[in-house]
Amino acid sequence: MPPPNPADTADSDLHTLIIDTDPGADDVIALLFAMAAPERLNIQALTTVAGNVPLAKTSRNARLACEWAGRPEIPVYAGAQRPLKRTPIYAANIHGREGLTGVDVYEPAAPLAEGHAVDYLVRTLRGAPEKSVTLAMLGPQTNLALALEQAPDIVRGLRELVLMAGAHFNGGNITPTAEFNVFADPHAAEAVLASGVPITMLPLDVTHKILTSDERIARLRNLGNRAGAIVADILDAYAPQEMKHYDMPGGPVHDATVTAYLLQPSLFRGRHIHVEIDSREGMGFGQTAADWYGSLHRPANVNWIVDGDAQGFFDLLTEHIARLP
Repeated sequence: MPPPNPADTADSDLHTLIIDTDPGADDVIALLFAMAAPERLNIQALTTVAGNVPLAKTSRNARLACEWAGRPEIPVYAGAQRPLKRTPIYAANIHGREGLTGVDVYEPAAPLAEGHAVDYLVRTLRGAPEKSVTLAMLGPQTNLALALEQAPDIVRGLRELVLMAGAHFNGGNITPTAEFNVFADPHAAEAVLASGVPITMLPLDVTHKILTSDERIARLRNLGNRAGAIVADILDAYAPQEMKHYDMPGGPVHDATVTAYLLQPSLFRGRHIHVEIDSREGMGFGQTAADWYGSLHRPANVNWIVDGDAQGFFDLLTEHIARLP
């Protein structure tokens, strides 16, 4: 069954949603964005994974996002501390040692939920109605890969996977060929691709087209609420690094494109293609081999997004951040 195409997915769809994440600056923005849309995104839990920074920090930052959004009731389950096979890597050079720059980081009031994220995924997806749960994945895909290894039958409960992952036309952001989330655990990404669950990927191909500007950040800051100031402060600190490295006029907000896709898929354009992960050691390690032109004549397994409406994205983001405290 092919993943849903943006053209076929209604902007009014409701999602029973779990968000798997490794916050990270853009993750926190994606989480605030999602938590501002309870009428469309019924968030069951956040599950965290080591990625941009180690697990203790990604788990704290996820709980901070819940606190900043005024959504402390959303449970946060800590998950995998390391990739399936490869040596752990982090992105503190981009996200700072705490995973967030531009804002004060502290221990949030709400504790972690009891239990491991993988156990939560297995229990929840086994108990869910068939094809009822959307899983948004904003970091390395280790938690789901471990859950699939432990309980392959959980695919029954999954409606779709929406991932910020991969790169093809754009090139990589951690190596010349690999995007960070896949490079951090390519073996997990292979397992997820093999699951048979409908998958939509928002790769660097699209996230590098949806860029900040001084005006877009100012609109967020001028909302007058705490959340708007937090998002603006994060972007002011985070975006310039990407702008300098890639010589771009603005900075990408990678993971927040997943939230925008869930809320308004008509903002995006892509097509169903065959994608494979290169997990062999060497220059191609972690590459998403995206067969855009169908040269391999293999069945499509991913809805690969290549373009998006940048102004529409920032309008939607600003509209939702305005709802928060």
